[in-house]
This record gives sequence, structure tokens and C-alpha cells, in this order.
Amino acid sequence: MREQARMTGERILVVEDEENLSRALDYNLRQEGWEPVCVSLGEDALSLFKESHFDLVILDIMLPGLSGLEVCKRIRSLSDVPIILLTARSLEEDKVHGLDSGADDYMTKPFSLAELKARIRAQLRRRGYKGKLVRGEIEIDPSRLTVLKKGTPLSLSRKEFQLLLELASHPGEVLNANRLLSKIWGDSIIDEKTLQVHIRWLREKIEDDPSNPKYIKTVRGVGYKFEDQA
Repeated sequence: MREQARMTGERILVVEDEENLSRALDYNLRQEGWEPVCVSLGEDALSLFKESHFDLVILDIMLPGLSGLEVCKRIRSLSDVPIILLTARSLEEDKVHGLDSGADDYMTKPFSLAELKARIRAQLRRRGYKGKLVRGEIEIDPSRLTVLKKGTPLSLSRKEFQLLLELASHPGEVLNANRLLSKIWGDSIIDEKTLQVHIRWLREKIEDDPSNPKYIKTVRGVGYKFEDQA
């Protein structure tokens, strides 16, 4: 894994106001071959994010000035980039609040740097889709986060887009609920009912007849599969 990181050199925005931790993160991420850019203020993080490309964001919640949660929300409104939150808070409600703000993962201080690096690699793998996908009348562009049906743009939420991309990337393959929950929601408190709701919303947007779907099929007792209509 380390050699792969050295070759790819992903850029990581680190937003952390504790100087010692920021230095430790900078050193350890560089040892893995990543390119960290460290700032201590939320305002600076937003400015940098708008000016440059980043593959992942590590974001402390307790920042001076603009809070980490607000920074998270604003970054999420601009991009689908993976966001890992860091916080000294350990209550479940704090974790839920952070994930609801658009974060992909959440770590409580103090944490293991080895575990953080593993979670970074996991998030970067989830971003590994390349090129457009064309499935029948549906065209998915992961780089632009857009979906077209017969050339007409569809308005999908972030989770709907991720779910569609995951299903369409494995046409004809049955993906079980646990796999989809892990892939789309990661290490978060989500049950299968949430997945079912998102499947229903997605069908309402991409299917001609959501009650009789031709793209997203339910395989009872197992999960879902995407039928390629090419």
C-alpha cells in the first residue's frame, strides 16, 4: 500500500489548529507518499480548497473562528471530495452531527496514526472510479458528478449519485445491502431502511416507471443489481 501511495501522490488538505498534531500528520502523511497541505483556520482551508485540487480533506471540528462543521458543509457544497473529521468529542450524537454535515468518516482524539492512514487509503479507494459510464439511456460522469438521461441532466443528491455509480459500475452483479451500506456510508450508523429509501428516491429519478424498474432491480433477500440496457 505504501508503494502505491508513493506513485500516486494524492494531495490532502489538513485543517488542524493543534501545532504538534499538525506536524505529526504532515510528517506521517509524507512518509506514505501523500502531499499534505496543512492550515490551522477554516477560512484558509476554504480559500485553498477553492483555488486548488485536493483528493481528501482531514478536518478538525474544534477550530478557532469558522468551525470545522461549517467548513465541512461548505466544502461538501462544492465537491464530493472525501472528508475525515477529527474531534475530541466522543458522544454518539457528535458523530452523527458530523456525518450529517457531509463527512465520510470520523475519528476521535487521541487516535492511532496507523488507523488514520488506513482510513485514508479506504476513502481514496472509494474515489477510484475513472471515466464516464454509459448504461442504456443513462450517462454517469464521476469527474463532474453529473448524470444524464437521454441527454437531460438529472438532479441527484450526493448519496444518490454514489449509490447509482456503485451499482452501475457492476452491471448484472448482485450487490448485497451490507456491501452497499459500507461502500456508500462507510463507518456510520445507518440501517438497511435508509438504503431502501435511497433506492426508491433513485428509481423515481432515473426510471420511466419506478414501480416497474428496468435499471435498478431488487433481488429479494440478497440486495440490488443494475441491469445494463445497452
